[in-house]
Amino acid sequence: MSMKPRALVVGAGIVGSACALKLQQDGFQVGLIDAGTPGCGVTAAGMGHLVALDESSQELDLCLLSLRLWREFFAEFPDVGEPSPCGTLWVAEDEAQLAEAQHRAATLNARDWQADALSGAQVQKLEPALRPGLAGGVRVMGDSVVYPPQIAYFMAQQLRRQGGQLLLGQRVSSVHAASLKLEDGSRLGADVIVIAAGLDVARLLPEIAVFGRKGHLAITDRYPGRLSHQIVSMNYGQAAVTADALAVAANIQPRPTGQWLLGSCRQDHQTDTSIDPRALGAVLQAAMQLLPCLADMQIIRAWAGMRPASPDGQPIIGPHPLLPGIWVAAGHEGLGVTTALATAQILADQIAARPGKLDDTAYLPSRFFSEHGGKYA
Repeated sequence: MSMKPRALVVGAGIVGSACALKLQQDGFQVGLIDAGTPGCGVTAAGMGHLVALDESSQELDLCLLSLRLWREFFAEFPDVGEPSPCGTLWVAEDEAQLAEAQHRAATLNARDWQADALSGAQVQKLEPALRPGLAGGVRVMGDSVVYPPQIAYFMAQQLRRQGGQLLLGQRVSSVHAASLKLEDGSRLGADVIVIAAGLDVARLLPEIAVFGRKGHLAITDRYPGRLSHQIVSMNYGQAAVTADALAVAANIQPRPTGQWLLGSCRQDHQTDTSIDPRALGAVLQAAMQLLPCLADMQIIRAWAGMRPASPDGQPIIGPHPLLPGIWVAAGHEGLGVTTALATAQILADQIAARPGKLDDTAYLPSRFFSEHGGKYA
């Protein structure tokens, strides 16, 4: 009887756990390695949205593929990750943003993803807590809110139940062709090694330019029944960047507990996750400009985290150009939760050398390397 091919996945966040589980289901004997516990790193620090973003056609392709895979996941495991199919209400504050909202609705509907263009009065009726006078917006019905650490933990346990291994409390010190070296000096070899270690990719594979974009979040006390949709400003992803590399756009999620999770901002050139009072204040102010009632609500906790980003804003998914047997799944920035299942599917298709469901050219690590000498471009 032939032995199963061996795969190792470094990083038990939601992306790494999804990749590990998919490879196990594809016939590999998988070991999932993490210095901590599944879902405890970047996955635990961010917002848990499953959202169709369309800043580029490639981004929308990836989101829609993943969102459809998430529908299948929750049909099988309906309670994992506390999924809330609340949809997203993108709000436009002026006529220019309203035109963008209407374009977004048309784009999503053309891809069979329901989106309703709304007037200001319709937006106000859907969410009375919003400030009066908004120009309108678009409601995207298929978006959801989830609790990502629970999903990553569940996937890791599914991996174990299906015969895979959890190698927790193990820190990888270096990556080599077809092998890893751990901090205790031991080595592990495999036919396939996937580096899905978030910000740690920059340490393990410095030639892959993953870097951190800092974000701040806050969560309120419980106020059930006061918000039905995830609220996002149409300024999201387009907010002006200040001189100190801070961009802010409101994103407010109603959690199943009745709490409101408030974001979001992006701040470059930061190296730690300590709270920056000015950045946090800007996040809260942006949220209150859309939902004035927040001024009377109790904030019970605030924190900061780092999103693993790539130089061109697209995730990095595919084989390392210089290290045989090494694959990368990293750089998803704010879409790691949304696109985790699509990332796992793309990676598994690449490894199996089978046709994928979308063109993966925009995600390959080789795009960052020059053609001559294989050096980093």
